[in-house]
Amino acid sequence: MYTYFCSATLSRDLLPARSKVNRQEVDTIRQSIRFRLSLLFFITIVIPIVGIVVKLPSYYLDLIKEQESSLLEGTLTALTFDIQTYLDDLERMTVTPYLNNEVMLALKLKSTSQWKLLTPYEQYEAEEVLNKTLPSYLKNMRKDILGTILLPMDGSVYITPPLSFSDQAVKGFPFKEQDWYIKAVKADGNVAFTGVHKQDYLNNVDSEVFSVTRLIKDPDSSRPLGIIMADADTVLLDQMMKGIRLSKGAKVVILDDNQQLIYANQPISGDMQRQIASGSRTVMDVKDSYTVVRETISRSNWVIAILSPEAFIQAHLKRVYWIGTAFAASGLLIALILYFTVSHWIVTPFKQMIQVMKRVQRGDMNTLYRVKGNDEISQLGSNLNTMIYKLDELIDREYKAVLGKRNAEYRALQSQIQPHFLYNTLNGFIGLNRTGQSMQLERAILSLSGMLRYTLEHNDWAQLQEEIDFINKYCGLQLVRFAEKIQVHISCDPDALSLLIPKLLLQPIIENAIIHGIEPCDHSCELRMDIHMQSIPGEKEEVLAIHISDNGVGFESSKVQEGLGIRNVRERLQLSFEGASMSIHSAKDQGTSVQILIPLKDVRRG
Repeated sequence: MYTYFCSATLSRDLLPARSKVNRQEVDTIRQSIRFRLSLLFFITIVIPIVGIVVKLPSYYLDLIKEQESSLLEGTLTALTFDIQTYLDDLERMTVTPYLNNEVMLALKLKSTSQWKLLTPYEQYEAEEVLNKTLPSYLKNMRKDILGTILLPMDGSVYITPPLSFSDQAVKGFPFKEQDWYIKAVKADGNVAFTGVHKQDYLNNVDSEVFSVTRLIKDPDSSRPLGIIMADADTVLLDQMMKGIRLSKGAKVVILDDNQQLIYANQPISGDMQRQIASGSRTVMDVKDSYTVVRETISRSNWVIAILSPEAFIQAHLKRVYWIGTAFAASGLLIALILYFTVSHWIVTPFKQMIQVMKRVQRGDMNTLYRVKGNDEISQLGSNLNTMIYKLDELIDREYKAVLGKRNAEYRALQSQIQPHFLYNTLNGFIGLNRTGQSMQLERAILSLSGMLRYTLEHNDWAQLQEEIDFINKYCGLQLVRFAEKIQVHISCDPDALSLLIPKLLLQPIIENAIIHGIEPCDHSCELRMDIHMQSIPGEKEEVLAIHISDNGVGFESSKVQEGLGIRNVRERLQLSFEGASMSIHSAKDQGTSVQILIPLKDVRRG
């Protein structure tokens, strides 16, 4: 993995610097390509335009209609995608209660008889969750939503209003009799889209909106907990239309699943609406006829139709005469034949070079362009091969230099013992000697010598058993200084003791816990390291889990940057194991917890 990382990095850094061809060769190739492209432009563009200018044949009427239809279909696809994306955002808002355990618990309590058994304070806490916690999530989802309303099964109402949205529901409003409520219940947990309706359930609000509703169900028992609805203003559809380019006089119409009008960029008659709803491809109006291109949004069954006026097409064809048929047909035929011949001649070699460059960019330095002939393109291909040779040599040199430097840095960090640790340890030895604790002094000296011997060994990997022995010696020396202030507990799955990890990977974490977490603390602290193999929910493969925690002073993660030791641990972990991860969680006055997860498939045994 480390080889791939360095190769990819060096390729990205060095390829632009070495991709240079002689200026004279570039100018020669550029002039040649310019001449050929000018010839291609003249053949494929000028000749057909001359035929069109002379007079376009009338049989192109159908062709222009097809092109107009294709453009409309492209526009319709883009518009449908925008609306679908917006409806998906609304849909995601309706699953927000599922993302918060406190909200789901409050809904469960309000939908059962347990609510009456709660104390007033417990009821107040549940109400605060639905009145404040849930709205704080919903308000951050989208700024252009008119608001959401949550209706638990006990008949209560919770509203999340924006600035212009009333937060008071009409007293006694029959929510369960509304079509959108019934539709959400029938959907049984799936999203239900509702067409245009008035917000008559709110005080002093008479806006027309379209909505997305969902029945919230208990994930464990599938029991209904409530209905959530998100309202959106139809004015948002106008904003979407601003980015859509339509022909003059074209109309955009959106109908809901009941064929009711949701939106129209121009006024349409009831008869036109009925024709669109019937699925007709041509709609007749009093003044004009329209060609209809439609598409249905699968999730909501809304129909989006674009109406293109026939008069728009006729205006482009009023100067068409039969005399231009021969010129346009002959020019188009010649252009097509020469276009495919010349474009294949010019474009194919460049496509092959592009493929070679892409393979080189991915790190395949053994690929070469097959040079044919002696023209300008062949010269460019030969220069490309030369560049690949030189680039491969340069990457190889740079890779070895970077790898050597990185290994030297790692060994320096491995062999490093903090001066203040040695200073405190030696002072502890003096204290043990003065108090006559010769046996404990001897054990401490043996522990220090073992640590020094271990750090000076020239090996980059060690068994977990060796790492644990080293940490036990380190913690034993710290106990000489801190005595009863620190308690160390280390546990390890016996099956994991023979697994290999980078040497001294865990010691910086233990050292940080003691120096920054336990030493400043004014009470007895506990330092734990648990190592075991476990399965991750939803994953088939097991991981080696290393959990190191203390109950010291802790810190605020957002205000403290990682030190050199922790950065070194994280970088070595990522370079050694492709799927490994390291997470740090800490809270002020509560302690710090570090968790390392390494896929077992990436770990070797010693």
